[in-house]
Amino acid sequence: MARALVSAIKDQLSSLTTSEFTSIANVKGEVQKLESKFHTIQAVLNDAEKRQVKEEAVKLWLHKLKDVSYQIDDVLDEWNTAMIKAEIEKQQKDDKEKAETSSAAMKRKVWPPISVTNLVQHRVIGHKVKQLNEILDEIVKEGAMYKFVLTRDNEEVVERPRITTSFVDVSKILGRDKVRDDLVRILLGKCSEEEINPHVISLVGMGGIGKTALAQLVFNHYEVMVHFEKKWWICVSEPFDQCRVAKAIIQGFGGGDSDISELQSLLEKIRGLIEGRQIFLVFDDVWTEDFESWEPFKLALQNGASGSRILVTTRKRRVAQMIESVSMIDMKELSEADCWSVFSKLAFCDKNVEECKQLEDIGRKIAKKCRGLPLAAKTLGSLMRFKKGREEWEMVLCSSMWEFEDVERGLYASLLLSYYDLSSPLRKCFLFCAVFPKDYVFFSDELVFMWMAQGYIKSKKNVEIEIIARDYFENLAIRSFFQDFERDENNGKIKKCKMHDIVHDFAQLMSKDECFTINFNIGLEIDWKTARHLELEIPKGAQFPESIYSAKNLRTLILVNRSDYMLSTLFYHFTYLRILTLDFEFGGTIWNLPKWNLSDAVGNFIHLRYLNLVNYRGDALPETICNLCNLQILNIIIDGDKFQKLPQGMSKLINLRHFNLSFIYVDCLNVKFPRGFGRLTSLRTLRSFSVNGKDDGERCKLGELKNLNHLQGTLAIFGLGSEVDECEAMNAQLKKKISLHTLTLIFNEWDGEEIVREKDALVLNALEPPPNLEYLRIARYKAPIMFPTWMMSLTNLKELGIGRSSLECLPPLGKLPLLKSLKMWEMRRLKKLGVEFMGIEESEKKEKGDIIIPLFPNLISLSFGIFLYWEEWNEIEGEEDYIRRFIIMPRLQNLRIHYCDELKSLPNFLCTTPLQKLQISCCPILKERCKRRTGKDWHKISHIPNISINGIFVQSDGRECESEPE
Repeated sequence: MARALVSAIKDQLSSLTTSEFTSIANVKGEVQKLESKFHTIQAVLNDAEKRQVKEEAVKLWLHKLKDVSYQIDDVLDEWNTAMIKAEIEKQQKDDKEKAETSSAAMKRKVWPPISVTNLVQHRVIGHKVKQLNEILDEIVKEGAMYKFVLTRDNEEVVERPRITTSFVDVSKILGRDKVRDDLVRILLGKCSEEEINPHVISLVGMGGIGKTALAQLVFNHYEVMVHFEKKWWICVSEPFDQCRVAKAIIQGFGGGDSDISELQSLLEKIRGLIEGRQIFLVFDDVWTEDFESWEPFKLALQNGASGSRILVTTRKRRVAQMIESVSMIDMKELSEADCWSVFSKLAFCDKNVEECKQLEDIGRKIAKKCRGLPLAAKTLGSLMRFKKGREEWEMVLCSSMWEFEDVERGLYASLLLSYYDLSSPLRKCFLFCAVFPKDYVFFSDELVFMWMAQGYIKSKKNVEIEIIARDYFENLAIRSFFQDFERDENNGKIKKCKMHDIVHDFAQLMSKDECFTINFNIGLEIDWKTARHLELEIPKGAQFPESIYSAKNLRTLILVNRSDYMLSTLFYHFTYLRILTLDFEFGGTIWNLPKWNLSDAVGNFIHLRYLNLVNYRGDALPETICNLCNLQILNIIIDGDKFQKLPQGMSKLINLRHFNLSFIYVDCLNVKFPRGFGRLTSLRTLRSFSVNGKDDGERCKLGELKNLNHLQGTLAIFGLGSEVDECEAMNAQLKKKISLHTLTLIFNEWDGEEIVREKDALVLNALEPPPNLEYLRIARYKAPIMFPTWMMSLTNLKELGIGRSSLECLPPLGKLPLLKSLKMWEMRRLKKLGVEFMGIEESEKKEKGDIIIPLFPNLISLSFGIFLYWEEWNEIEGEEDYIRRFIIMPRLQNLRIHYCDELKSLPNFLCTTPLQKLQISCCPILKERCKRRTGKDWHKISHIPNISINGIFVQSDGRECESEPE
């Protein structure tokens, strides 16, 4: 961590020496001294960080260095913030003199003219720099005593993994076939009458041996899944929080999120939920040896049916004995052959046959050092993928890190080798993860935004910082620092992941005294003075631990489960925060933030980059939040419908890159966006944008989107309707937002089925989206037709949704080449669905020949819902030779028709589609026509394997099934 800090500060100092401020404030000499000292220190840090593992004196020296480095970083940030604020003030002054300024939003490195106030401020900052220089002098002198070895500076990050095959599929349970089969046999076995219910089985073994992986395998085993009526996975870890575990069980068995805080009441609810049901529970990573903590669960779970099972994973044999395990399975180390197999699949996956032969002898020696631990083999195998040639492999084999032993029999040695192979920025990113609790589910986007907010990402010319940050994440993932990946179905990128317990323990060891995860019952006796990152969980009703106020230097505060304390009192103590998350998802709600002005405590949050408010219930944000000029990420999840407007001064947040405003129960329709919002030209994420209000003097118009051409991902626009005209819609220039892949267009609130608003067609036509759009949703559209000129140009469109509209006919969608999903709902005026929907052009009707024309060539899923007056679904008409030229929906798999009361029949072409599932509900005419064998439309659908009508299967997997509920 120290090496990474020093590197980042040295880069800042180099930039600062070129600033005109250093000469004005007469501190250029002091800044140059700092830069020189950091350059000297940087050359010895690689050796110092490795020696700290065994040498306590070196470790203490590094702590001093980190502390002063943090202080210098804060001072430099004060300096930069002063420059940004000066420019904002100048721009505001210009705005008063001019109706509109032509200057672009100010970037960080544009230095404004100096006022007397600013000059005094910078002299104060310069004095701080001088004081820190003196402190650093002493640290440099002390460092000379340790005679560190000079090493070559190696700060470059491999942004993109050098491996073309990316992730390698290595079986987590290699060599575990017998124990897997034995475990499945025990789970499915019959119980004797005298056997204790539920039957408890324990998997016991050291960390990294593969207990959780084996438990996951049997948990998802097909025979296990069909055998038990209900199964659920609970991660227990430390501490054994009885209420949290009880709530997790209740949630798993359909009891929802419980607000009950009394254990006895929770247990009674569990008893009721599982009564008479054959259940399977996994309690993963149990540590407590206290029988009194476990006994209430044992008694409550006895209410399940005979044959219920509990599987416990633990590192401690005494835990297995305490919970009275009927079966205990000791997890042994992998055989040498299996360990080599895990290692070699990763280490050699991108090397040719000749390279593998040259390195195999060294590789086998390295694999032996894994001592049969799957995690060690996986970690080292991932490390060796990046090593080329025998020399680099021999350096790993002969590393002094192998001398590091601990309770996990040397497992940390493999992690140390992988850790020290990382560049400094990647080390910072990895260690930051220690602030989260064990078994935490990381959302990749959330994590990389936090890394950005902390300043961990090393910028690169002409490359978006988000792209670099994402590459950091992929780099750590490919090195096995993360696991249990959940990927995006559309692009294959990792959305979620976890960190192995041992890897998490290692991260906490290496970030000791800086990163803390505190449950209210554990850790409050800690000395907080060195804390930089804190995740604090406080149960509702518990007293707030004022001892944490001594953590004056916090840069991250993630506060969970608290609602009735004074936020301003809390914020007063933490003025160096870069990240603030107030997460009340499981316990309370934020009713309002305090006034965030310069005279209040929170007004001192000049360093804040990341603000995340979860379950906010206020009616607005305080206007003075706009003083947070360094803010890069603003995420607000609204609980309730009281939220009305955003601050008028949001245009001052010139560094804002990601703004996510979302609602749990309603949409963003009635939120007033401020005029001037379009000045936030750094925005990359804007999830929602609302056009609200009839007064042109106050309304934020669509034209505010004109210059936000860096927008990426998803955008939803609310409030399109009578106040928005064609010209205003055109001013949005949506077609220039080429990085958007998802667009939602919501017109005004539905106000009656008889309403027809012809102007909506003109507005929709003017809102031309970017040509690369993949997902489009249009709702509350009140024109009778929808034929925008741009619709057929969306050749990359995969999903389309159209709902709550006054359409009398549907647009010609059949020619969209990549459309896979089409969902339509609440069409209150449409009566006929004809060939215009297929997209057949007039010229094609007249053509002759054998050319086959596919209509909806890639459509897989089609859904109609609440078409109240729809009567006819017409076929293509004409001569037989003409009809044969068209292939309709050749890939259709799923068809769903709901609440279409008047629909008289299904089209004949359905019998030529490869449909796998048909769902019809609340369609009385179709219900009669689709009766098995006797219905007039049965011949059109009889080939479909799965057919359900009103929730009852009439055909399942191709067989008659008249009684099975869906």
